[in-house]
Amino acid sequence: MASDKPNWDGLLKWSIANSDGTRSARQLSEEDRRWFMEAMESQTVDVIKRMKEITLVMQTPQQVLEAQGVTSADIEDMLDELQEHVETIDMANDLHSIGGLVPLLGFLKNPDAGIRAKAADVVTTIVQNNPKSQQLVMEANGLEPLLSNFTSDPDVKVRTKALGAISSLIRHNKPGITAFRLANGYAALKDALGSENVRFQRKALNLIQYLLDENVSDCKVVTELGFPRVMMHLAASENGEVREAALRGLLELAQEKGLESSSSAEDDEKLKQILEDRIKGISSMNAEDLSAAREERQLVDSLWTARYNEPSFLRERGLVVIPGEDAPPPDVASKLFEPRLRALAANPAPNSGTNAEKRETPLLLGPGPSTTPDRSHGGSDRDHTVGTQNPQS
Repeated sequence: MASDKPNWDGLLKWSIANSDGTRSARQLSEEDRRWFMEAMESQTVDVIKRMKEITLVMQTPQQVLEAQGVTSADIEDMLDELQEHVETIDMANDLHSIGGLVPLLGFLKNPDAGIRAKAADVVTTIVQNNPKSQQLVMEANGLEPLLSNFTSDPDVKVRTKALGAISSLIRHNKPGITAFRLANGYAALKDALGSENVRFQRKALNLIQYLLDENVSDCKVVTELGFPRVMMHLAASENGEVREAALRGLLELAQEKGLESSSSAEDDEKLKQILEDRIKGISSMNAEDLSAAREERQLVDSLWTARYNEPSFLRERGLVVIPGEDAPPPDVASKLFEPRLRALAANPAPNSGTNAEKRETPLLLGPGPSTTPDRSHGGSDRDHTVGTQNPQS
């Protein structure tokens, strides 16, 4: 009996035997041609059709899905597939047109933490560098559940994913930034910096950096909220990425004189001690580690110069720019929030977005049509099918 997948080994052998370049192409028999086309078509899917099927599942009440044996893992797999479909801007915008955006936002309130986290992941992909979808999410009040999850969800992964979605939603989105500020977003960011989760800390620091770059007057806000002292603590973190992000934030405040206005003599001495410790640590690095710490070296030097108006010991020792490096400092702006396929959207290939590799989908609400060619054989890596109307970082 034929299985659910084509016999790819047989197809490969057939292709090699008939296109090895040693003989002229022969005319395919009608049977071979039909089998080949069925094998190819069974592995493609109409993206809009699949997104409509996913939308139907997202609109289905939870109790109905549970009654049909649909698990939380199935829904996460469904959202994972949806995320791949919306990686291009056109498909991301089409999700709203087919009625899928609102139920997706509803999943942000799902009782299952994994589903809440994955839904935020999909939202992140949809709104990244996409002003139209940013506006659609704002109009659908999507910021509200994201803020709720970011500030108060008991699961740190959900909080982290929600913060990532917020960062993408308000990036280059003035109404979004305003709404975030009015919702006491800076206080929530300060709370995130106090987390023990380095990924959560790093995302919060990167968003702070972006917001300060966008509006330098916010330096006064974060200074009054006590951010400098928290950032000083993180500048001594054992995690290199957290440490660099904290140094970037402190440098931004120092350049805007925010540190001068907020620092007590005790805080100023603490900052100097932290920088001296980093200078000592950097000075003892071998050549390989020095190269890897390029950005941190330059941040430490820039912060020391901005705060104390004198060259750092790193500069005196020739460790800011070491032999073989270009003199200009690296771009320290956060290059975040770029989905994997969004960069391809500017130059789409012909028929881009109409077909995609078919993945066996877990959530279907009725008997599924067989896509198996008569001559196909083989197994499936993923087998979650439960019906026919179907729906990570």
